[in-house]
Amino acid sequence: MKKSVEIKTFAVAGHSGGGKTSLCDLMLFKAKAVERCGSVDQKTSVSDYTADEQEKRCSIYATPLNCEWKGNHLFFIDTPGYGEYIGETTAALHASNSVLIVVDAVGGLEVGCAKAWKMAEELNLPRFVIINRIDRERADFNRALAQLQEAYGKTVCVPLTLPVGTETGFKKVINVLRDTDIPAELADEAAAYREALMDTIAESDEKLMEKYLDGGTLTDDEIASGLKAAIKSGSLVPVFAGSTAKDIGINELMDSIVNLFPDAASREVVFADGGKIPVSDSGTGIGLVFKTIIDPFIGQLTFFRVLSGVFTAEKDVLNVSRDGKERFGQLLIMNGKEQKAINDAGPGCIVAVAKLKDCHISNTLATAPGVKTLPKIVFPNPVMSYAISAVKSGEEDKIASGLHKIAETDPTVTYKRHDETHESLLTGMGDQHLGNIVKKLKDVYKVEVHLSTPKIPYRETITAAGEGHYRHKKQSGGHGQFGEVALRMSFNDAGYEFVNDVVGGAIPRNFIPAVEKGVHEAMTVGPLAGCVVEKIKVSVYDGKFHAVDSSEMAFKIAARMAFRDAMAKARPVLLEPLMKVRISIPDHYMGDITGDLNHKRGRILGMEADAGMEVVNAEIPLAEMSKYATELRSMTQGRGLFEMEFSRYEQVPANVANDIITKYQAERQHHEEE
Repeated sequence: MKKSVEIKTFAVAGHSGGGKTSLCDLMLFKAKAVERCGSVDQKTSVSDYTADEQEKRCSIYATPLNCEWKGNHLFFIDTPGYGEYIGETTAALHASNSVLIVVDAVGGLEVGCAKAWKMAEELNLPRFVIINRIDRERADFNRALAQLQEAYGKTVCVPLTLPVGTETGFKKVINVLRDTDIPAELADEAAAYREALMDTIAESDEKLMEKYLDGGTLTDDEIASGLKAAIKSGSLVPVFAGSTAKDIGINELMDSIVNLFPDAASREVVFADGGKIPVSDSGTGIGLVFKTIIDPFIGQLTFFRVLSGVFTAEKDVLNVSRDGKERFGQLLIMNGKEQKAINDAGPGCIVAVAKLKDCHISNTLATAPGVKTLPKIVFPNPVMSYAISAVKSGEEDKIASGLHKIAETDPTVTYKRHDETHESLLTGMGDQHLGNIVKKLKDVYKVEVHLSTPKIPYRETITAAGEGHYRHKKQSGGHGQFGEVALRMSFNDAGYEFVNDVVGGAIPRNFIPAVEKGVHEAMTVGPLAGCVVEKIKVSVYDGKFHAVDSSEMAFKIAARMAFRDAMAKARPVLLEPLMKVRISIPDHYMGDITGDLNHKRGRILGMEADAGMEVVNAEIPLAEMSKYATELRSMTQGRGLFEMEFSRYEQVPANVANDIITKYQAERQHHEEE
């Protein structure tokens, strides 16, 4: 096992189609970790090894990989660039010490790159950029670099290597700090970038700054330490040039990974309570579970990153998060589906263990007691839901069991029954994401499902005061039923409130709970569209009872009917859920997006530029968002991304409400006739 200073752990991230997987395959081949270079197009990629990925020819899952290069062990994770699989990227970044962002020289800075940058920034991870595919037609290194510098700063994004030639003429890269044999057409450019790098290096340390300003020459060691310090602080993001197809610039990148990427000892271990400890190459092992998969041959595989100390094979470990014990079998380091058993793993290692009994994503593992829990991985909110039902009757339990197992491996998937609409909802990050889940249900768990657009959980309330009265009287031999209730109703922004204003014993106190229960039952099915009623104050102020025939049931029925009578007089209205939506797009799609939002009854709250993208903040009714993941992808050719969360309920416009109410009443009448 190597020391922590010889281990580099990083994620490879960026927009879909930028060449991340091809880069990872090439690094494995160059490091002799594999015998032949994998290819996405030929379906031989080490990283994209699942049938789903090979069929789509793009990454769906974050795949841990590893190789050795010039005395260092590199652990890296190839992440999906497609927005619907952002959960995989989120987990991978939590298991990394830095992020290598792959930018396509043709497409430039796209939303997947901007999202990866933002996530890395939020996690305080050092960033590196490679502008890839410079050999392609219409490739433009300088354009892509300018986009990066405009988004993040000219003094932040500075090239460490520059391309010589472009498109089919791209033949090599030069290192602006080290190389002296620089083509004349690049001399001025290289000198300017060298000066920018030296300024940043000097600014990283007061002693270096003093020496630099006095005209002294910085040594190679001083330059290296200054670079590392600037990169660690985030004041410098080195940019590399390259082409995976032609294998140009990749050696230089891999050398820089060894020389400049932060090692496993560079970051303290930070616990959930804010406490910190330095990384240790020995002693108590501390690890974070960031991924689980179901392997068809092994069963469940649990991936964790060692943050400090040592984990050993065939030993007991503690699951700190669940206050339990687990027995480790073999420790495995993975290259796609290929695995290699190791005896022990130290800081920076990404390790898999099979068949743990109760271990989940975000759990903290430790080899000895006294370790505190690590921060949980915060996954993005799902943005798309379908109502899900079994094609064959009686297979609901199989669906629930399968989806529970899938959600264990993908926390961006949820499955639950909606209390108000009474539908079972499958929720995820988009239609392709959910389509992949449905395919997995069929292929792995042998159950077919039907998906449909879910019902919207509308609510009902009132806009005026109203009174209602009902006498329930029934005689059918023996004891009858009798209860009379009079209610007052008014709007109450604070929420539901029930008040007993009965005086003089018109309704005995022991029947008041039955009245309130009747009100509760009536509130679950409002008169307009059968929705939950909210934000009302109800007071029972009068009524009558019979010494023999009154009962709790009679008063409950009377209260229900009095409630409906009062609500009909209190100008009831329909409310709909409004969602707060944040849409990130390239600026040339702005007109299409804003026009579409107007059609969706959206309210634009503001626009801003963020990391080279235009961001639209809006409030949009949930009823208009059911297919938005698909629509946004279509409008932006896959370059748009959005986040969504519940904001509040708001009154439905009269014309829309009328359609909803008419449809509900027709369905109700049809049901009653049946």
